[in-house]
Amino acid sequence: MSRPSLSSSSALPGDPPGGRRALTVWGIGVSVYFVAVIFRTSLGVAGLDAADRFHVSASALSTFSILQLLVYAGMQIPVGLLVDRLGTKKVLTLGVVLFTAGQIGFALAPSYGMALASRALLGCGDAMTFISVLRLGSRWFPARRGPLIAQFAGLAGMAGNLVSTLVLARLLHGVGWTAAFAGSSVAGLVVLVLTLLFLKDHPDGHEPEPFPHQGAAYVRRQIAASWREPGTRLGLWVHFTTQFPAMVFLLLWGLPFLVEAQGLSRATAGDLLTLVVLSNMVVGLVYGQIVARHHAARLPLALGTVLATAAVWATTLIYPGEHAPMWLLIVLCAVLGACGPASMLGFDFARPANPPERQGTASGITNMGGFVASMTTLLAVGVLLDLTNDNYRVAFSAVFVLQALGLTQIFRLRARAARRERERLVASRVETVHVPA
Repeated sequence: MSRPSLSSSSALPGDPPGGRRALTVWGIGVSVYFVAVIFRTSLGVAGLDAADRFHVSASALSTFSILQLLVYAGMQIPVGLLVDRLGTKKVLTLGVVLFTAGQIGFALAPSYGMALASRALLGCGDAMTFISVLRLGSRWFPARRGPLIAQFAGLAGMAGNLVSTLVLARLLHGVGWTAAFAGSSVAGLVVLVLTLLFLKDHPDGHEPEPFPHQGAAYVRRQIAASWREPGTRLGLWVHFTTQFPAMVFLLLWGLPFLVEAQGLSRATAGDLLTLVVLSNMVVGLVYGQIVARHHAARLPLALGTVLATAAVWATTLIYPGEHAPMWLLIVLCAVLGACGPASMLGFDFARPANPPERQGTASGITNMGGFVASMTTLLAVGVLLDLTNDNYRVAFSAVFVLQALGLTQIFRLRARAARRERERLVASRVETVHVPA
């Protein structure tokens, strides 16, 4: 099976042309997201070190990631509005400055409070990256490449996760906390220069239509119009239900679970975290190609991922004996790798439900889903670990509660979203037919 190209001669009239120039500009945006994910997930390999450095409990340790994700989730709609109004370059530039400052601050933080503030600043900058990259892709590539573009962007993010798992973990234990985190911040300065010099919001001749911005009234209209679309809400709940199990595992609790609950060495646990990332990259390519060819596969892929994740987690947690066997942990990590690509499918429901001038806002609403679920689960796991004297089987049962909530909402919205999407497709075809030559 041949891989679809990111540039296409079969674009619809009015579509951006794609091509090498598009790949170059989009690649710069993706490099910003790549670095943001390295910084975001750096705590996942340093959780035990952070607990020792700042002398904190499990629930206090989880506060690092919870605060970071709280800021990230809370910024999604404002960032979507900013991207729609100001364009990608300005928002990405601000994001790079903020997340780089946060990473440097975390490296030098002398206390728990200062470290928390640094993670919040990092989360604020991180929040500005992914939506901007999605918007950049929609401005530079034909619409039919949307699903593949989103999966490739997610793939770049997982490559950043791989770097933090393999490289930053070794730096941390080789040169120490301050040198590892401060040294990694140089990557932020590099992508800042690239963004300022070479990034462009859209190709020549494809400037967006001017859109009247009227302060608070504009904000309310954008949010309300996006939220009214069932596809936006379905996208949010798909993102909510699919993303968080892997996010919680990679961002904070995977390493402690594998080391403390499963009795593995740090090296072996690190290899399993790497497996999650590698699985994510492979599955992302597969999901992107499937959805690019078969649009109707979006929901079956998302639901299948949720059910498989729940089944493997349940098997791992109830497995008799003190530790689960290695083969089961390998299966768990391989299945968790599908969560990231499945969460990208949420944007494939929101994208066709909204016109170009609302893409940033709709993407922001969708992107909130998984991060709200991750934040909630991170807190629940930390609190349950403290209450149960580090009983990971009880703590990770919180995963099933949020999956059940998400599935309920997906089944409630799926028919309405499908009907509305068909109506919009028919309307766009009729409009195209009546456009004068």
